[in-house]
Amino acid sequence: MNWLAGMKGWAKRLKRDVLALWLAARDRRVPWHAKLVAGAVAAYALSPIDLIPDFIPVLGYLDDLLIVPLGIVLAIRLVPAPLMSEFRGQAERWADRPTSRSGLAFVLFIWFSCLVFALWSLWELS
Repeated sequence: MNWLAGMKGWAKRLKRDVLALWLAARDRRVPWHAKLVAGAVAAYALSPIDLIPDFIPVLGYLDDLLIVPLGIVLAIRLVPAPLMSEFRGQAERWADRPTSRSGLAFVLFIWFSCLVFALWSLWELS
């Protein structure tokens, strides 16, 4: 059970660091090479598309378990430490913001409406 709490903490720190790298990639005080790596790592980590699709046995999770964490470690080392701690603080405050359930409901309503309209249009064409 203790290792599970450790893994949860690690995952939370990983998420915070991805957000911090996203912030670092947009800050003018960060060197260009660090911006490049931080931006690429954050974009890949936040992207819904993987380099290796997850349905491929064993290799599918390789990017999630090795490539992303190693990219994060590399990018963190390239960003100056005082700036990285500032970005981590910003990322924690940003991640702790309350979420809007009404916003979620509105977005789901829009998607549902589009689906109904598309099905209705197909029905009328046939």
